[in-house]
Amino acid sequence: MITFRRVTREDFGLLAAWLGESHNRRWWNHETSLEAVERDFGPSVDGAEPSLDFLALGAGSGASGPDRVDGGAGTEADGAGAPFGLIQRQRWIDYPDEPETVAVGTIVDLGPRDWGIDYLIGSPAATGRGLGTAMIAAMCSTIFGELGGDRVVVAVAAGNRRSWRALERAGFTLVGHVDIPPDNPVDPPDHVVYLLDAPPISDVSNC
Repeated sequence: MITFRRVTREDFGLLAAWLGESHNRRWWNHETSLEAVERDFGPSVDGAEPSLDFLALGAGSGASGPDRVDGGAGTEADGAGAPFGLIQRQRWIDYPDEPETVAVGTIVDLGPRDWGIDYLIGSPAATGRGLGTAMIAAMCSTIFGELGGDRVVVAVAAGNRRSWRALERAGFTLVGHVDIPPDNPVDPPDHVVYLLDAPPISDVSNC
C-alpha cells in the first residue's frame, strides 16, 4: 500500500537532494538551492496554490493525520516505508493560461473534473522497481475515488521514455502530441499526452 502525505518545509532539504539527482535534473531542470525550493514549493505548503505536493511513502511509514492520503495501489518493493517519490496534483482549469494547459486543450476538452499530475522518483536506487507506476496508480485512485475526478491527463516530454512508459503501465492511453516549451532547454518542444479515464463507479476502489 502506498500512502501520501503533504510536503512540508521540513522536506525541502530532501526535495533539493532529489532534484539534484541526475535522473531528475535531466528532465526537471530545477534549481536545487533551498531558496529555489522555497520559491517553487512554498506556496503549495502555505495553501496559496491550487496545486498540492505530496511525498509518496511505502507501507509501514507511520504517516497519519489529516495530511495522509491512502492510495489504492500497492507494491511489494515499497521503499520500506521511507519517502521515495514526489507527486503533484492539480486541476487543469486552475491554470488556464499556462502554455501546457493551452497546448493540451487543443486535443483534450479540459473540464473541471480533469486533473494533471507531475512526479519523480527521488533516489536512483528507487528507480527501475515499479515504484513510479505504483505511485501514479495510487494517486489516480485518490483522484477518482475521493476527489470525483473524471480523467487524469498528463503531458510528458516525448524523449522521457521512462516517464511515459510508467504512465502506460498504469493504464494511460496516448491521445496525441503537442508542442510545449520544455523544462530543459536542450529538449525539443514535442510532448506526448496521455489520458486515463475514471473507472466505472463500482470499480473506483480498484483504480
